[in-house]
Amino acid sequence: MVAEFEAERGRLLGVAHRMLGSRSEAEDAVQETWLRYAAALADPAARAEIRHLGAWLTTTCARICLDVLRSARVRREAYPGQWLPEPVVTPLDQGPRPDGFAPDPAERAVRADQVGTALLVVLERLAPEQRVAFVLHDVFAVPFAQIAEVLGTTDAAARQLASRARRAVHAPDAPRHTADAVEQRHVLAAFVTAVESGDLAALVRVLAPDVVAIGDSGGHFPAARRPVLGADAVARFLLGLFGRAGRYGGTLRARRVLVDGVEGLHLETRHSDGRPLRVVAALAVDGGRVTGVFHQLNPEKLGDLPPLAEEDGWPPRW
Repeated sequence: MVAEFEAERGRLLGVAHRMLGSRSEAEDAVQETWLRYAAALADPAARAEIRHLGAWLTTTCARICLDVLRSARVRREAYPGQWLPEPVVTPLDQGPRPDGFAPDPAERAVRADQVGTALLVVLERLAPEQRVAFVLHDVFAVPFAQIAEVLGTTDAAARQLASRARRAVHAPDAPRHTADAVEQRHVLAAFVTAVESGDLAALVRVLAPDVVAIGDSGGHFPAARRPVLGADAVARFLLGLFGRAGRYGGTLRARRVLVDGVEGLHLETRHSDGRPLRVVAALAVDGGRVTGVFHQLNPEKLGDLPPLAEEDGWPPRW
């Protein structure tokens, strides 16, 4: 029983993370799925309904996520400032983590294919039912009949929900991320070089004309309350941020990492009031330019992030 469930855990975490945008909530949803599976096995009638374990677990996990999404929508409306998903941050090295342990299932699920902060941000625009339909069908190829069962609706209605979600995901104002690992590395290097030099024109050239910058501090630190739009505005905003970081603490540390499966930066400095300030910066890249910059600096969403070492100076090592 345990072995069968564990074989599905990574896929379930991938489903839940895309639906919820939170690693901790995804892990909770998968744990609740395990509890319901164990309860079903103890009930002969319920056990008889499990004809295909993978499908049963996916349906159960999706229903749990749908309930979480419906309640989360109310909580996020009252959130202080802009909201970004809790990032899954992993070392660039695909081997064991720095603490000596192999990547956990949540990390493997994100590494398996690039989730990308940009996609998770766009998914936040969707109604809970649209998000579930899109993730199940377009990402995990779940049949509409099964999705309709999750949502308590018809196949046709499930198709319509996925179609509306697809249009929102590919809307002209949605941050685009299409870059492979090589292009990500190249653009990130150009981005860091431009920021380090303080050259506004060079940084503008790295940014797409319609680039967007979003920061989530959860009310713990000052942050823009609305997205910053356009290459010139975003470039000035970023140069101001990095300039202040140097003035406040005198030390800025940085390390290249994977953020939701895409190359980004882990940064550490001190705020003007002396408090430690940790930031995870994720980029969306399309056509050789940055289309989205997403700064997560809410300490409540970075609790599991290990501290940087003394040798992790700015600019980061390549």
